[in-house]
Amino acid sequence: MSGNCFEVNAVIMQRIRVYYAKTDDLRFTSNLDIQKIWERTLRRGHISVMYSQGFHPQPKIQLACPLPLGMTSTAEIMDFWMEAEVSPIEINSRLEKVIPPGIQLQRCEVIDLSEPSLQTQVLSTIYRVSSMDGNFEPSMSQKTQALLEQPSLERTRRKKTYDLRPMIESLRLVDQNEGSNFIEMQLSARPGATGRPEEVLDCLGLDITEVKIERTNIVTITSA
Repeated sequence: MSGNCFEVNAVIMQRIRVYYAKTDDLRFTSNLDIQKIWERTLRRGHISVMYSQGFHPQPKIQLACPLPLGMTSTAEIMDFWMEAEVSPIEINSRLEKVIPPGIQLQRCEVIDLSEPSLQTQVLSTIYRVSSMDGNFEPSMSQKTQALLEQPSLERTRRKKTYDLRPMIESLRLVDQNEGSNFIEMQLSARPGATGRPEEVLDCLGLDITEVKIERTNIVTITSA
């Protein structure tokens, strides 16, 4: 068998990667609940997901990177392992029939079984921030640049102090042709060094309740 499929004692294993969007209907749904939604969806789609070993077997499903509550995303990634060899086209077709509101399926593909876990491949995440009141003031461009020029940005998370500045890989105000604008930021998403968009916005003097935050990309080792 190839690296994409492996057979042991007549049981075929296949690893599938699903790309999808999380929309407004699920913006306040936790990552744990999103995983449970996927478990139900795969079951309803008659897709035989493999389970872990041990006293409390769990479906072998991995989400790439937690999305903070209140945010939407057009770039979510999930891996799951199944006990059958089914084409991505067929899996996509089955899922489209049972996918719940709030999740928009984009595509499915077969992944090599030997590839490292999805979470360990994530390098950074990219967010688009739009103002609920229209556009950001032109001065926001200077504010983003001034923030990037700071040698450090001391923050406190869970009673621990850390430096946010090294986690901001890029930050800018983007002007669009139709006269609107948005803030784009790329933040580190490595273990122990994960930047959160709401903390960057706080440094810019923006209230998170007055903006819309959407994740537009998850940068992985293979996509960088």
